[in-house]
Amino acid sequence: MTKISVLIVDDHPVFRQGLRDVLRSESDFDIVGEGADGNEALKLVASLNPDVVLMDINLPGMNGLQVTRQIKAAHHRASVIMLTAYDDAEQAMHAFKAGALAYCPKDVMPQKLVEVIHQVVSGHYVVGDQLFDRDGIEAWMEKGVSEKARTYGDDAQDLFSPLSPREMQILQYVTRGLSNKEIAFSLGISHQTVKNHMTAILHKLNVEDRTQAAVYALRHGWVRLQDSKSEKGN
Repeated sequence: MTKISVLIVDDHPVFRQGLRDVLRSESDFDIVGEGADGNEALKLVASLNPDVVLMDINLPGMNGLQVTRQIKAAHHRASVIMLTAYDDAEQAMHAFKAGALAYCPKDVMPQKLVEVIHQVVSGHYVVGDQLFDRDGIEAWMEKGVSEKARTYGDDAQDLFSPLSPREMQILQYVTRGLSNKEIAFSLGISHQTVKNHMTAILHKLNVEDRTQAAVYALRHGWVRLQDSKSEKGN
C-alpha cells in the first residue's frame, strides 16, 4: 500500500509532537519531515515532495500564507492543510486564496484531521464540516466576498486578494511602528511607492488605516509581535 507522505510545519515542538502521535497511529501515513519556519518549509517541500503539508499560519519570518503561495507558484504537488489558532471566516478566505485545500482550527479532533487529510488527497476542499470540489469552493469564496462587500459597501473585486510579497513586507514594517518615510528608506523605494502599496493593503484587508492593518495582521497571526519588536531593535 502506498502511504500518504506528510510534512509538518509548525514552530512549536509540543504541537508537532502531537501531530506526529496522531498520524503515526494511522497505518497509511508517512511523516517525511518537519519544519519550524517558512523558509525551512519551502526547502523541505522542494526536497521531499510530500503529498500533504500541515501548515501553521503563524510562523517565524515568512508566514504560512506566504509559504503556501510560493508552494503553489512553484507547482509542487503538495496539498496544503492550513492549521490555525486564528479561526474565522476571513482567515479561511485568505487561506484558500493563497492555495490551501483545507482550513482547520488547531483544536481539530484527531480523527477529523485524519479525515481531512484523506479528503484533500482525493482532490477535495474542506472548510469545517463542509466538503467541496473546485467549483464548490470557488462559489463558497465568491459568496463570502460578496457578503463582505455588501456589509461594508465596498468593491468586492480585490477583497481577500493575497498580499504581494512586497505588500506583506511593508505590512510587517507597519507592525513595527515605522512610518511610510522610514519604510521607504529601509526598502530603498520612493515614499509614493510605499503610499501606493499601503492603499492596496488597506483595500485588500478592508480596513481604514495603517493601525487597523497592523492589528489585522497581528490578530490573524501573519506577523509575530515578538519578531516585530526584536527586528525593530536591530
